[in-house]
Amino acid sequence: MGDEASEEHQRSLAAPFIFFVVLTFQFASNWIDHSRSCMLLLQSGSNEEKETKLRVEIKELLKEASSLSQPSTFAQAAKLKRLAAAKERELAKCQSLHDKDNDLYSKVLLISKVENRS
Repeated sequence: MGDEASEEHQRSLAAPFIFFVVLTFQFASNWIDHSRSCMLLLQSGSNEEKETKLRVEIKELLKEASSLSQPSTFAQAAKLKRLAAAKERELAKCQSLHDKDNDLYSKVLLISKVENRS
């Protein structure tokens, strides 16, 4: 008789325990989604700042290279043009990585929304 009472008591505690576990996972999932969205906003801001900085550097390098028009400064102008080209490649790489990150995050978000509806 004592075993039946303890078994019934354990069953009655299992349901609230499972409820709290599910509730905890739900809150954790929402918190992670919120954290990711905040992190993406911060990253996009820093990416935009980095892209803007690269654009400014490229313009400055090209402006300086165009001001060096004498034959004696040709090598220095060529070097500045190569630096500007390298910065342009870096800018293109940053933009493509940023686009890929956004695409990946959109796909993950879409999949998680579809799973939540199921």
